[in-house]
Amino acid sequence: MRPILLQGHERSITQIKYNREGDLLFSVAKDTVTNVWYSVNGERLGTYNGHTGAVWCVDCDWDTKNVLTGSADNSCRLWDCQTGKQLALLDTNSAVRTCGFDFSGNIIMFSTDKQMGYQCFLNFFDLRDPQQIDNQPYLSIPCSDHKITSAVWGPLGEYVIAGHENGEFNQFSAKSGEIVKKAKEHTKQINDIQSSVDLTMIISASKDNTAKLFDSASLEHIKTFKTERPVNSAAISPNMDHVVMGGGQEAMEVTTTSTRIGSSMRAYEEEFGRVKGHFGPINCVAFHPDGEDGYTRIHYFDPQYFDFELEA
Repeated sequence: MRPILLQGHERSITQIKYNREGDLLFSVAKDTVTNVWYSVNGERLGTYNGHTGAVWCVDCDWDTKNVLTGSADNSCRLWDCQTGKQLALLDTNSAVRTCGFDFSGNIIMFSTDKQMGYQCFLNFFDLRDPQQIDNQPYLSIPCSDHKITSAVWGPLGEYVIAGHENGEFNQFSAKSGEIVKKAKEHTKQINDIQSSVDLTMIISASKDNTAKLFDSASLEHIKTFKTERPVNSAAISPNMDHVVMGGGQEAMEVTTTSTRIGSSMRAYEEEFGRVKGHFGPINCVAFHPDGEDGYTRIHYFDPQYFDFELEA
């Protein structure tokens, strides 16, 4: 695999996200900067400047018009994707951990951390209502027991699937705020949740050394992918029955840190490949629609990857 190194951050990467077409790649890190890259050649197109703390999350809407970021500076910000102009500033009482646009791009959600005496909240704003942006969200769901560590929208924007620090999933209605479904398949914190291209499945990455595949609507557990280290991120291939996982432990937790990206067959739960290169824990992985060391690596699959078939 041929990596393209994207060096635009001084501190560790926290999340990467492709737009729907796959021509743009957004990256955020602990250094307050949000970068946008041209994914074909790795050219940096620009930055979104304004945050004063680590940026934990980023998302781009369906038509690549707006960008949403959440930061440890207790704010969630909406940007014009093309010009980099800040369109809205949503202040919070604690750090914003996750954020995302719904399918229409009209509704945004973001969750705040449980810290400094404030509890975790999952907030919903309608961008079509200017009064709402300047005041309070139309829906704010308190999560007093265990904070949200990762969250994604479900199909058609009807609900949000949130992963918690205790390994539990909750499916929150975007209209009423009620918990529609619950599931607890992980024994430790959920680090990342990502959806399949059609939003019918999600994959979760956890500190319990596993990544698990679920049905988005029912939260039914489908597959488990086991590794020897904590999994920080996992993604589902849009055109193959494969998943990719990345992880590792922080230096303060172990004396020697080893990190690799592993690929597994979605149908058989069997690992068939690994990619090396990063010298720090891998914090986020993403598939094109077709780590801790401050670099983003775009790995191009060799032709042999697409010809490979696992014998049953």
